[in-house]
Amino acid sequence: MTTGVYIHIPFCHQICNYCDFNKVFFKNQPVDEYIESLGKEMALAVSKNPAAYEEIQTIFLGGGTPTALSAEQLERLLTLIQTHIPMKHVIEFSTEANPDELTIEKLRVLKAFGINRLSLGVQSFDTELLKKLGRTHAPEQVIETIRQAKEVGFTNISIDLMYGLPGQTMEQWQNTLNQAFALDLPHYSAYSLIVEPKTIFFNLMNKGKLPLPGEDSEAAMYALLMKEMEKRGLHQYEISNFGRTDFESKHNLIYWDNDEYAGFGAGASGYVSSTRYTNHGPLKKYMDCIEAGELPIHHEHDVTEKEKIEEELFLGLRKTAGINKQHFYERYGKQVHDVFEKQINSLTEAGLLIEDEQAIYLSHQGKFVGNEVFQEFLID
Repeated sequence: MTTGVYIHIPFCHQICNYCDFNKVFFKNQPVDEYIESLGKEMALAVSKNPAAYEEIQTIFLGGGTPTALSAEQLERLLTLIQTHIPMKHVIEFSTEANPDELTIEKLRVLKAFGINRLSLGVQSFDTELLKKLGRTHAPEQVIETIRQAKEVGFTNISIDLMYGLPGQTMEQWQNTLNQAFALDLPHYSAYSLIVEPKTIFFNLMNKGKLPLPGEDSEAAMYALLMKEMEKRGLHQYEISNFGRTDFESKHNLIYWDNDEYAGFGAGASGYVSSTRYTNHGPLKKYMDCIEAGELPIHHEHDVTEKEKIEEELFLGLRKTAGINKQHFYERYGKQVHDVFEKQINSLTEAGLLIEDEQAIYLSHQGKFVGNEVFQEFLID
């Protein structure tokens, strides 16, 4: 059963130096036409498989930058979503946003159309680092935008932070954390920089012009992050996510629980009826498919039982709750040890996993090398 919907808005007024998501500059793009194509895609997908969309619980607008749209464009987009996506079971309706684009007018539109969670791309409170990242907002704009969001009535607000940045010091990271906590928000996400191909940072790195902190410095930043979050009662429920009770990202938990979700928009990915798929990325190709009355699927793959079990482990172990052994048995008809006894025993002996009666989860040490742990659960 599909429980989540992801909707991709590929437009940006500024391309960040680290971003590898499907995106285009906003200027001179067919934005209004794209919004109408999204509505048609949603209508077509639901009409082809209505049973899959009866229990939608979360909707997430991502990008690109959803708030690159004008207030009028946001209103049209949200109208189409409410028209074509069954909303009666939706409990979390989120959007990503840039602090310097989220005007009071846009906030009121978002609130009026049922969005109840904001995820702001802050990344840093250090002006120098923001410039390096290609971000266009100032730290003061973050504070003002959050003040306005609370004034409009938003209570579920999260910000994204980044560490392991070019030239970043521990002092800069500590200062960013201090300013983030001063906002008194119920949720924070924090990610180490990953230099992806086809990004400005990747090109700079290849030229030897990207002075990144070493692995030890990055690990120290992550250790500080976990310590500071715990001090403030923000529990770590996933490797990079921290929140107060009941403020966890319900949409992202769908991914980590290996549950199904629909993806709409150019370059969006989805997982519906045991099939993973990716839409065409180029706007014209995407929109041409829609106009022809076809779903804009570029690639699809029927997920095998073996692949589902692999994904259950390397997605589920991202959560601090880990893999619930009873849930695994109910879903796959076998004990997790029947499939992964060698890996579990080896990683437990190495101090990277912990097992109790109910679950298997990363140890504190394991959180620092999560990707290495996950790779152990790829079945030969």
